[in-house]
Amino acid sequence: MTSSPISRRRLLRTSAAGGLGIVVAGSLEAIAGPPEARAATRPAVGYGELVPDPAGLLALPRGFSYTIVAQAGATILESGQRTPSDADGTGCFLGREGSVLVNNHEIGGDEPFPVPAIAGLTYDPGARGGTTTIEVDAHGRRLREYVSLAGTHNNCAGGITPWGTWLTAEETEQRAGGSYLKDHGYVFEVDPHDRSANQDPIPLTFLGRYSHEAVAVDPYTHSIYLTEDAGGPNGLYYRWTPPYRFRGGKGTLRALAQRPDGDTVGELQAMSCRHGDRHVADLSEATKPGTRYKVSWVDVPDRDARTVSVREQFTDEQVTRSRKLEGAWWADGGAYFVASFARHDDGSANEHDGQVWFYDPRSETVTLKTIFGVNQNPDEEGDNFDGPDNITVSPYGGVILAEDGEGVSHLVGVTEQGKAYPLARNELNDSEFTGPTFSADGKILFANIQSPGYVFAITGPWSRPGNGHVAEA
Repeated sequence: MTSSPISRRRLLRTSAAGGLGIVVAGSLEAIAGPPEARAATRPAVGYGELVPDPAGLLALPRGFSYTIVAQAGATILESGQRTPSDADGTGCFLGREGSVLVNNHEIGGDEPFPVPAIAGLTYDPGARGGTTTIEVDAHGRRLREYVSLAGTHNNCAGGITPWGTWLTAEETEQRAGGSYLKDHGYVFEVDPHDRSANQDPIPLTFLGRYSHEAVAVDPYTHSIYLTEDAGGPNGLYYRWTPPYRFRGGKGTLRALAQRPDGDTVGELQAMSCRHGDRHVADLSEATKPGTRYKVSWVDVPDRDARTVSVREQFTDEQVTRSRKLEGAWWADGGAYFVASFARHDDGSANEHDGQVWFYDPRSETVTLKTIFGVNQNPDEEGDNFDGPDNITVSPYGGVILAEDGEGVSHLVGVTEQGKAYPLARNELNDSEFTGPTFSADGKILFANIQSPGYVFAITGPWSRPGNGHVAEA
């Protein structure tokens, strides 16, 4: 994400020389996929070529259109202030009149439009991030927008819960001091419908204090899986297991955090992978879709990181790391999660411009579903996508990825057969896409351009995307 000090867009492209050089491949349906899915492929047809936008904002396939739902600094909140900057991870929920969006704002510095510090909704008056809630009608037209959480820092991604709330995550390890009155680096729960439930924000400290990215919640066990975007050393993939007999519901996580043992309730663990008898030190070791690793979990010693960052509490022999762990989404009985890129000079074993992984809790394995080769020409339009970030699973098959790479920026679809296609192109600037998520009826895809800050509702002739032609292996 762009507010991160190690954002993909802030690194030199010259470090990509000598990379893997492979194209997108893989299967989002099966562990290894058929041979033709693992072969190099030409671009999938998807929904067809993108049509330039006369307004210079969003190029979409023919027949698709967009509505601007919110715009930073332009649209007005119910409290009278302007829509905050840097829209990021977004949760979509069924509303009375259409959909309800909970929109993160990844604000950590001098962004022009902070989340207003509303009384009763503010965790730390010294922090400028948070969430706004946007209600739209069945056509994606904005009805109202208001602050649902304020006083948090760098609200990056997050995830929806099975009980219909949004977990918003701080991508920071900021300690109290200076303008900050409290520690940061936590996850907070936001109710999209009940404003009173968001009063007096409580950090879910049992989920750890680190540079959080995204969250996926198992609807059966209510275990929570979390990604970490950090370097020096690279970040980790975490699992929180709830205490015995816990059943999630609105307010239950908040109640856990307020218990006397709220900082340590449940188990927070980091992922460790093996390939046969060999420990896997970094997910970048995998270069072929279908690669599968056995997973075990290692307890986090000090989840609040009082003296040492959580990821530094482990040796490389204990855990499996990854550069730029980003988006996460629960579907197909497991958790999809994204590694945005890897380079040799950040300690990665191999170089790539994006991986999509799937964790299966039944088999305790992670499988590489899709990998993007290093993009040598990011300023050229084509099938050379890079830097996947937020992810959502499409109701029409495959996944949708928000590109946060170099050069041209897209919403990228990947079919079930593992072939990538452009779904949308940012025609305004090179800012990243964020927060793709479908309405409950599948008719609207909501997505954001982070800077200068647009929230879009995209509609059109949705169907299973075309697969194009499969090249010979």
